[in-house]
Amino acid sequence: MRLTCARRAALSGLAVLAFLPLAACGQAGAEGSPAQAAATAQVGPAVKSALGDLEELERTFGARLGVYAVNTGDGREVAHNADERFAYASTSKAFLAAAVLREYTLRGMDKVIRYSPGDLVDYSPVTEKNVDTGMTLRDLCDAAVRYSDNTAANLLFDALGGPGGLAAALAEVGDTTTTAERREPELSRWVPGETRDTTTARAWAGDLRAFVLGDALGEDEREQLSHWLRTNTTGDELIRAGVPKNWTVGDKTGTGSFYGARNDIAVVWPPDSAPIVMAIMSHRLAKDDRFDNKLIADAASVVAKALS
Repeated sequence: MRLTCARRAALSGLAVLAFLPLAACGQAGAEGSPAQAAATAQVGPAVKSALGDLEELERTFGARLGVYAVNTGDGREVAHNADERFAYASTSKAFLAAAVLREYTLRGMDKVIRYSPGDLVDYSPVTEKNVDTGMTLRDLCDAAVRYSDNTAANLLFDALGGPGGLAAALAEVGDTTTTAERREPELSRWVPGETRDTTTARAWAGDLRAFVLGDALGEDEREQLSHWLRTNTTGDELIRAGVPKNWTVGDKTGTGSFYGARNDIAVVWPPDSAPIVMAIMSHRLAKDDRFDNKLIADAASVVAKALS
């Protein structure tokens, strides 16, 4: 499953990546079937109601939502502006960790990465405490996913050969929609019309499904990524707040620098039911607008009601 240096170099020059849905490498997984995929073409009353509710949330919050969610058991989906580009911001850290697991495997995650005070960027609550000792790839992934540490993310970029390494890992699972060009914190500086470091809700949900539920990672690596997502410390007010309390949520949040951009992506496990994969992305209308976590929580509640 590891990318060779030559393979990575050949793919790292990709500027724009387009998503091929569940039939793509790694994204079908054991939990999908042709019959389930065919069910996605059927839009029942609950899904129609959900789409109206999402439009109402946009009006209420003065925001634009991009939502894609799929019940992996029966193929039902909710898609609202699902193919529109949004800045992915720090949600990309989930895929940086996935790409590092894919490249190095668990056996290589004890490699120590050294860095200096000059490498620190804004919002690095974990890496700023470990400059003298360095950190293992495992601990950098933990810091990036669970605490959204920006320097940890940049060091993971380094381990992959830069943003092109992330692009290559996404291409390997069939994503040719997402663009990956900058590091932290620049990648979060989205303005209208910007296509760098953007994706769609449909593509991002497909990637999450591939790495957490599909075969894009080995079993041990997949379980490690799932553990980081399930123990994320930054998402209590977002998707977690919008679904029933007895559902297990593995998520990664993201916040843009401008336009109140706010995202959360998750695999959600209802009790005794197939997982639901959600990507909820948003921005507001003015550059200085602030985000409201309740928008994401309310959107997650709409999705959960429609697909459970």
